[in-house]
Amino acid sequence: MPVELTVVGSINLDLVARVERLPRPGETLTGTDFERFPGGKGANQAVAAAKLGARVKMIGAVGADAFADDALAGLRHAGVELHLQSEDVTGVALILVTADGENQIVVIPGANARIRPQSPGGAVLAQLEAPDEVVFAAAEGADFFALNAAPARPIDIEPDLLIVNQLEYEVVSRGKLVAVTYGAAGAALFENGVEVARATPPRVEVEDGTAAGDAFAACLVVSLLEGRDKSEALRRACAAGALAASRRGAQPSLPAARDVEAILNA
Repeated sequence: MPVELTVVGSINLDLVARVERLPRPGETLTGTDFERFPGGKGANQAVAAAKLGARVKMIGAVGADAFADDALAGLRHAGVELHLQSEDVTGVALILVTADGENQIVVIPGANARIRPQSPGGAVLAQLEAPDEVVFAAAEGADFFALNAAPARPIDIEPDLLIVNQLEYEVVSRGKLVAVTYGAAGAALFENGVEVARATPPRVEVEDGTAAGDAFAACLVVSLLEGRDKSEALRRACAAGALAASRRGAQPSLPAARDVEAILNA
């Protein structure tokens, strides 16, 4: 039986411009091309978990506008069960991606800032693109609560699993089990402050790092829920993140379970 996971968080439409390099302050550059992708950290992680074999519910909000259908396309295609509110306007992310995969992102939350707090119970994964009260409600009554603390801000909560990068770890460091990512150097797991696992990602040619962190977070959560040991779960998460970074777009880049197995066995 597949594991069950509820994701509570943001749903966006990503507007992606590709450039040779990121602009300096006050500088105007000419881009090479422009694309639209469904995105949002919550939606990305829900799609990633579904593609990895989990049965996923998504709690979030979109607007009653022309962007909503495009923002929801990836969730629907992945078979995620949607529990949506219609508020304000659909969230948008403005993303610049360079030729070597570096990115720069500005998010306009829109409806994501007005998600109504809910306590779904069971296994829950949340991020910080939703208000604090939504995160607190998501944690309440959960059998297992994972928090990807991005974008980082101080929050008075101790999840069962905290997922952060090395910069976010300076802002949010409370968690029974803490996963810290270090980019190309991989990731480590800390339990009660003691390192219990470390892994490095397989080598890939980086195309677009936009959803690599979301792929990592979803894969780590799903792997732990499947009962895999911490070292294996971390290796799988690093592989999922690397695969996502090797492909264009947010949700289109997210790997299926067979992709993760293939790169680990290669």
